[in-house]
Amino acid sequence: MKSPFPNEPAEPQRRWTTMTSRLLFIYTVTFLLSMMLLLVFVEHVVTRQMEHEVDVVMDWQLIYFDSTPDNVLADAIRNRLENERMHANYYGLFTRDGRHIAGDVMVFPSQLTVDRLGVTLAHTLSITGTQPAPVVRAMAERRKNGDILLVSRDVTNIFRIRKAITNAFVMGGMFCLAAGIAVGLAMSVRQMRRVRAIRRVTLRISQGGLNQRLPTGGGDEIDMLSHLVNHMLDEVERLIAEVKGACDSIAHDLRTPLAHVIVLLGSMVQRAELLNDRPMLDLIARARSDTDRLLERFRAILRISEIGALKRRDGFADIQLETLVREVGELYEPLAESRSIQFVMRIEPTPDIRGDRNLLFEALSNLMDNAIKFTPGGGTVKMELRKTPAGPQVSIADTGPGIPAAEREVVLQRFYRSERTQHLPGSGIGLSIVSAVLRVHDYTMRMASAEPGVRVIIDCWSRTLG
Repeated sequence: MKSPFPNEPAEPQRRWTTMTSRLLFIYTVTFLLSMMLLLVFVEHVVTRQMEHEVDVVMDWQLIYFDSTPDNVLADAIRNRLENERMHANYYGLFTRDGRHIAGDVMVFPSQLTVDRLGVTLAHTLSITGTQPAPVVRAMAERRKNGDILLVSRDVTNIFRIRKAITNAFVMGGMFCLAAGIAVGLAMSVRQMRRVRAIRRVTLRISQGGLNQRLPTGGGDEIDMLSHLVNHMLDEVERLIAEVKGACDSIAHDLRTPLAHVIVLLGSMVQRAELLNDRPMLDLIARARSDTDRLLERFRAILRISEIGALKRRDGFADIQLETLVREVGELYEPLAESRSIQFVMRIEPTPDIRGDRNLLFEALSNLMDNAIKFTPGGGTVKMELRKTPAGPQVSIADTGPGIPAAEREVVLQRFYRSERTQHLPGSGIGLSIVSAVLRVHDYTMRMASAEPGVRVIIDCWSRTLG
């Protein structure tokens, strides 16, 4: 859906840089590491417990064979193997030099010691009639006559059980992880909707809509912060309204008496002319000049207040910037020629913009008026409209005294005038009006040296939250 704010910048495309995404990523990594550690721990505990149970059984078997005389041990092993139904146990009797005597284990494994310690042998035990060799747990001891008795037990099923438990843990963990991520994403989507709503409101506030308030109702930390910000906005709006109202009242109330003073001074001029009082006429002329300048300043203050009070974008429409710039140039070109100033205008085709045409015309007119006013005879004023990848760009350059880099911010303040131009007539309010108009449109203005003179550059696109 198209945004109701034409100059609203697009939201950042890097979704994974949001806090909710980072928390979800941290949760996923932590969960995976925890599951891996838990899996390793459970596997280790289960394996050790199973091996311990098997070792106990084999130890009891060795105790049983210890009570069997050496001369009948081989027969006892054969009888045990013949009566073994499940074929879960394997035996081997070897001489001290490793020759096979009895049992179905034909070769004594090199990994096994004769100190009655259980060892797991994976498919390495040589057993008659078994192909392939199973996974066994083996234990051996040296008898008093020097022979070596090996007892082993098939633990293939035990390891299968362990593998099944491991797979169950893995599958269960993946299911829990997927469920956690799904719930986390659902919660993050809800939070991001709230953040986007807050972003839209803060964008309107940054564009001057101090009557806007952040959405509330979440009942969490964000909601608490929204309440605090809304309370702060209430106070800011109240204070600004009080200050603005006081300033506007003063400017409005003083404008009428000043107009009366001008009328009285006009009457005094007529009386002084009748008396042929030249000194009095000079004093009255100076008083009228100062009064006119003061009245002009009050008019400018009220104009800035009027511009700032406009409802944002209510009167905006599509504007052909080429036509607008050309009209401003054609309006001021005769004035430049009358002052022997070379006027250069360059216009490139640009896409339409949205804005208030009258306000933009007033802003460009103020800039052109300043450029011509501060450019000496024989100088040059250039007005350009360029198409850039970001949007249209208007620049006005002159060859006047210029503005020092240290003063390029303060000249936008009301009534400020540079020391280089104080000898020229003016109220120091023109750039303040331009700045107010650009704030309404959310455009930006920059100043650069034109060597000599100054170049004012207006970027006709929004940079708010960009």
